[in-house]
Amino acid sequence: MATGLPKIGQAPVHYERRQPEKTDLYQLVQNHIETFYAQVETETEYGLPAYVKKEFDAFLDCGILANGFLRLRCGDCEHEKIVAFSCKKRGFCPSCGARRMAESAAHLVDNVIPKEPVRQWVISFPIPLRILFAAQPQLLTPALKVIHRAISTFLIDVKGFTNAASAWMRRSGKQAGLKKKDASTGAVTLIQRFGSAANLNIHLHCLFLDGVYRMVDDKPLFQVVSPPSEDQLQKLLHQIMQRLMKSLTRQGFLTEEEGMIGLNETDDIDPSLVPLHSASCTYRIALGPRAGQKVLTLKTAEPQDWNIPSDRCVSHSGFSLHANTYCAPTNRGKLEKLCRYITRPALANERVKVNRNGDVVLKLKSAYRDGTTHLVMTPLEFMQKLAALIPRPRLNLTRYHGVLAPNAKLRSQIIPQPPKDDTDEDGKDTEAVGCTGIRKQYMPWARLLKRVFGIDIETCPHCQGKLKIISAIEDPAIIAKILKHLGLPTRAPPRKPARYTDIYDSS
Repeated sequence: MATGLPKIGQAPVHYERRQPEKTDLYQLVQNHIETFYAQVETETEYGLPAYVKKEFDAFLDCGILANGFLRLRCGDCEHEKIVAFSCKKRGFCPSCGARRMAESAAHLVDNVIPKEPVRQWVISFPIPLRILFAAQPQLLTPALKVIHRAISTFLIDVKGFTNAASAWMRRSGKQAGLKKKDASTGAVTLIQRFGSAANLNIHLHCLFLDGVYRMVDDKPLFQVVSPPSEDQLQKLLHQIMQRLMKSLTRQGFLTEEEGMIGLNETDDIDPSLVPLHSASCTYRIALGPRAGQKVLTLKTAEPQDWNIPSDRCVSHSGFSLHANTYCAPTNRGKLEKLCRYITRPALANERVKVNRNGDVVLKLKSAYRDGTTHLVMTPLEFMQKLAALIPRPRLNLTRYHGVLAPNAKLRSQIIPQPPKDDTDEDGKDTEAVGCTGIRKQYMPWARLLKRVFGIDIETCPHCQGKLKIISAIEDPAIIAKILKHLGLPTRAPPRKPARYTDIYDSS
């Protein structure tokens, strides 16, 4: 599939069927998945959870014509095109992750976030808490309540910060200076589970409206606040740290002894994932002859200065808080790009390559400050990274707060209103209720491709006529007959059986 916008004077960009079976990522999973299953069972005495295996199985079926496809036909020249089914999973599939990225970003900008200034607050946790949140994802809900309450209180009124600067801010009106009962904030939090190195790094991207709503003559009025200072961020981070630690200690997950806080052992639901999660969070190898060692790195860039200051970014004891990214109310394009960035998939096919020795070379999205640009690992070590990235089922990775929450009283008055004629070609309403209760407007994949990449899948490349779906082919006999007629493979690529000699092969 083409991924660039068409340049002026060039012909329109048309959709070409992707061929996942030719990518290094697909071939790695295809050739080593059974061996990886055997390695986990051998070294942990437990098999991988069913949802992890389903994720790998679905990835191997994603985009393969032998598993079914849609037929599209041009009404003018009768040219036909086939489009394979996708897996729609949330783990590491680049194609389905790209669709979810585009769909989520379009939904947030068009249907959720009002046309007011937005500031991104990024909260990162120390490694022990990342491991805890991976093993006990239900703890993210109370943690989010603590974080949202702290930031909302700061936006509404800074009375919690009693220094002279904060007092001046209240008198000058640069903060809202209101009481909690008189003002409301709104935010969307996206839980991101990965880092650039395909490591497990659970952190939060909170898109807060950069101000508060207050009622004037029974109508919501938005009041903008000033950007936070570094001193304010530092005190806010300490407040979040203290409240979060108290909450986790009260629930029995942390223990405080002689002023030191430690992580208690918990009864994990998936014991086979514990070493995978822990190793992924610490950039190490979980299983095999190199277990416990750091992932090999390749440095091809010049080291950077570690003392470069960053605006509105503070850190302490492994926690960090960043609040420098700002989107003006008139710049919705920048907001949508920001939403795409924080909902992007964990991997891209272009970043995963296999070298001559058969090792996986993973290109980092951006070079580290020490000059590291690539990671090198064996296929089984790479499979461990993939398994750690897969979220548990029914884990909602997008949360809505304040006036943007599903049942908020002011929500219907402030969110962008969809056009009245927003229906599909059959005249059906294009909205659907999601698991959060928010009516999510459905956007077809064809419209997403055109919106994000400038690719028009609905236009015939021969006569520029209209392509329409005429059938969904799911019967194996019909699938084989059509693919044989087109000269395409009629069977899905076979998996290689488990090779137990590879599990302990240190080479």
